[in-house]
Amino acid sequence: MKNEFSLAFNEVLEEKQLPKEVILQAVESAMVSAYRRAVNASTAQQVEAKVDPETGKVTICAEKEVVEEVQDERTEVILEAAHAVNPEANLGDMVMVDSTPTDFGRVAAQTARQVIQQRIREAERQVQSQYFEKQIGEIISGVVQATNNVQGITIGLDMKAEGAMPPNQKIPGEHFKVHDRVRAIVLEVKESPRGPQIILSRSHRNFLRRLLENEVPEIYHGIVEIRAIAREPGQRAKVAVSATQPNVDPVGACVGMRGVRIQAIVKELHDEKIDIIEWNPDPVIYISKAISPARVSGVYLAEGNKTATVVVQEDQLSLAIGRDGQNARLAAKLTGWRIDIKSLAEAAGDAVAKLQSDATLSALAEAEKSHVVTIEAILTKKDEGRPVTPEEYTLLTQFVDRVDRRTVEQKKAERAAEEERTSAARADIPAAAFEAPIFDLELAEHILNILTGAELRTIGDLMMIMKLNPDKILGLAGIGPKSMQAIENALAKATFPEPEPVVELVAEVEAAAEAVAEPVIAVEAGAVEAASPAEEMVEVEAKPAEAEAAPAVEEVAAEEKPLDEIFVLKPEMLKPAPVAEEEVDTSDKKKKKKNKHVEIVYDEEQDQTIALKKHKRGEEGWNEWEA
Repeated sequence: MKNEFSLAFNEVLEEKQLPKEVILQAVESAMVSAYRRAVNASTAQQVEAKVDPETGKVTICAEKEVVEEVQDERTEVILEAAHAVNPEANLGDMVMVDSTPTDFGRVAAQTARQVIQQRIREAERQVQSQYFEKQIGEIISGVVQATNNVQGITIGLDMKAEGAMPPNQKIPGEHFKVHDRVRAIVLEVKESPRGPQIILSRSHRNFLRRLLENEVPEIYHGIVEIRAIAREPGQRAKVAVSATQPNVDPVGACVGMRGVRIQAIVKELHDEKIDIIEWNPDPVIYISKAISPARVSGVYLAEGNKTATVVVQEDQLSLAIGRDGQNARLAAKLTGWRIDIKSLAEAAGDAVAKLQSDATLSALAEAEKSHVVTIEAILTKKDEGRPVTPEEYTLLTQFVDRVDRRTVEQKKAERAAEEERTSAARADIPAAAFEAPIFDLELAEHILNILTGAELRTIGDLMMIMKLNPDKILGLAGIGPKSMQAIENALAKATFPEPEPVVELVAEVEAAAEAVAEPVIAVEAGAVEAASPAEEMVEVEAKPAEAEAAPAVEEVAAEEKPLDEIFVLKPEMLKPAPVAEEEVDTSDKKKKKKNKHVEIVYDEEQDQTIALKKHKRGEEGWNEWEA
């Protein structure tokens, strides 16, 4: 039969839903606090507590100094008692010994209760915070506990936590009562003295994303992908989807049979209208579908400022714009383009004005001269309120399409020419100019302040503008003809030293290594002669006296060690030795240098083969061999 401590311990585990280690650690920390308070122990003294969860027995171990005679039982212990814990303890050592008071059970029950409760509350808050931080962006459900028009809704969640839904995170127009069950996403988890503050949201676009994942299995399994979401909570939303597999209709998968899937989401979102469109990599097609349910006559892009001009029929204009511009606004958010919606008549009038005012379209204006008269007549008829036939609307559509397409092509050509001009101007400016600060120029301080105020940080930036558009500098407040002349003079005096060529050390080392490795030197008495590796091997075998003097060379040849293990290169060897003109072979073959000032010998002290080299110093000629 379990004792009372074990029953109480298990009851706390079940009630608090916390790990066993957390509760046990809280109880042990409370026992330590109770011991310090009971014996008035110092906080600097190390104290540990152990609790047996089965029996409830508490053991307190305190750090004490080993002494011959105990004067303070709280901090000192005799040598015999210390040996019971640590047989190797000596006088003056610090040991952990059992210091459990005799009446510690009653004292602990009175003094540790509050500490245990506080530690358990802290553990609960920490576990709650960790749990809900993992749930950020996911849908959770809870029960409304309180409502307030100012502070929002308080929702009871799992693990005895509470979440708050501020008024701006609610869907406008929906009202909740106490004990209503609510679904929302975890938007944010904040730390506060009273525990984690969990912010919930139903108006965030990710709430719609999670609802689609829950209702549409194709989205959950990755067959259909949500590309973008634009939403105005409680009113309307647009969702762009695409299929990751062929022969899959992404829009149909989201809508479901007879709209059963989308209707479940609409009901959850307080009758919010949802437009599902198919995403397309072509911006023209994508924007045309984003304007739905309105039918689009043409889309013309201005990529410079990322603006799209959408032309629609007269009867589709109000549908394309939407109530208070809502449809156009959501389409712009969904596509990322600034959308300008025009009626067909308005677009035709603007096209005629372009042909008459834009000199770059003179060739097109000459070609469209006969059509312009017809278009103006149709527009006049429409302004007078007379009916316009479908054929005339077709003429307007074709005319607008020709002019706007030519305008788009013209802007692309101008932009390409401008980029080419900029690249050419940048190529004429030294690269070092774009790293030199503008304050290096010899200019008056007020001129430098004006230039830096115009976001010009380097000399290269200033030179670019002076080449491309000097009027921009002249148009700055405080810059006149004299200042421009001073800027031109300062730029003319500016110098940018070319960076010193960086010598590639790796290439030099490889070249020097090849020069040393190719000619293996055969040493004879009084002469130095270059020989190939094969010749040297033959010569070594033919001279036993030299073989005895240098046994390591024979050993290396027999074992066929790598060349880098045979020769020990020193930094002096990487420098090219002086070579006389007669020592250079000027044949058509690859030139090779005969180096008569390098000798390879065996060093018995170092037990390795080294290279010796003569150095020429002054007029004394070649000195003795040096390693």
